[in-house]
Amino acid sequence: MATEIEFSFKALSHAARRHIRVFQIHQFLDRFAMGLTVAVVALALTDRGMDLFQISLLFGVYSLTTMTMELPFGGLADAIGRKPVFLSAVVASLISLALFLSSSSFTVLALSFAFIGFGRALRSGTLDAWFVETFREAAPNVDVQPALAKAQWANAMGLATGAVFGGVLPDLFGAAGLRHGISVYDVSYAASFAVMIGVLLFTYFAISEPPRPLRPSALRQGFATVPSVIAEASALALKHATLSLLLAALALFAMATNPVEVIWPTYAKPMLDEGFANTAIGALTATYFFAIALGATLSPYVSRVFQRRHAVTLAATFTCLAVLQVILAMQLGIVGFIGVFIAYSISLGVSETPASSLLHRCVENHQRSTMLSLRSLLQQLGAMIGLVMVGALAEAYSTSIAWSAAAVFLLLAALLSWILAKRLAAAPV
Repeated sequence: MATEIEFSFKALSHAARRHIRVFQIHQFLDRFAMGLTVAVVALALTDRGMDLFQISLLFGVYSLTTMTMELPFGGLADAIGRKPVFLSAVVASLISLALFLSSSSFTVLALSFAFIGFGRALRSGTLDAWFVETFREAAPNVDVQPALAKAQWANAMGLATGAVFGGVLPDLFGAAGLRHGISVYDVSYAASFAVMIGVLLFTYFAISEPPRPLRPSALRQGFATVPSVIAEASALALKHATLSLLLAALALFAMATNPVEVIWPTYAKPMLDEGFANTAIGALTATYFFAIALGATLSPYVSRVFQRRHAVTLAATFTCLAVLQVILAMQLGIVGFIGVFIAYSISLGVSETPASSLLHRCVENHQRSTMLSLRSLLQQLGAMIGLVMVGALAEAYSTSIAWSAAAVFLLLAALLSWILAKRLAAAPV
């Protein structure tokens, strides 16, 4: 493999710089649309009469749909092109939002969440693969990790900004919505629908990809070949020690961190004054995304500290996250919690691009989307397992004990990353 050239935005060609900017705008808009609903989804469901068990079931529908569809659609993107598959994902998101706005029935809401999972599966490994491949054509042998960090920054900033607006809009226009017989939270969903239409148009006109043959049988073949796709991707991962170690570490990482990302509002809310607790939780949600964006921005600099040895960067970051997770679990006051939570979120942002850089370095273009989908599937599976285990521990003992126990998975992920770093030092990919 050719030695990678250190990334310098100013030194890139005009085409490479434009490519990065277009993808940053795209990622910001897409995640902004999602962020508009992420801060209010639980409140909106409660307002529709759903209890906590029903809300859990709805998120279960989302997770199950995503995991079921992940690999077939990853292969579909490799077969017919990233752009048409992503456009289909946006249409699925629009259908989901329309269904949510149209009803308070559990059945209809379950269908809405199924379409969210459907759209998530379609998104996975599509334009990310397009971005890397097109960047490498425009900037051969240039280190892609800083470019991925720029995209990750735009991604997180879109979520953060969307979360802020998603929390503010119900307060500004919710009363007007009630006068028209709709939920106060529907204004955030309507705004998300409008922005998602903008994403559809931007993708269609701004994202350029050479057309591939649109075979009607591609989707059918995608599902029919799921067993062989899984076998092929798994065989590649098992045969490739770097991939095996990396995917295992990322699954363990998700097992440890996802329960924190899901449960933290219930842990922090009792520390807050009841009068403004929900507003503060919304602000903290936005802070969480801003901190991830900051972590993504800092990621290339952290990587330089470790001489751009991405596996070493991962190992150090996972170790840091394990320590921070235990400290977070020990916090009893809101000031200390916020400080540690921000540091934890920044570390999450730092961890994303070294992992992505390693993954992209290990696979060929024709396998890229499928392998990204396999990564997503394994991380979601790890996240679900972690939620079940940590949820049971939290119920039996406490959230603090559950989070501290889950930090062991991060230490295991760090250990695998150190082993990976030693293998790469001995035999670079």
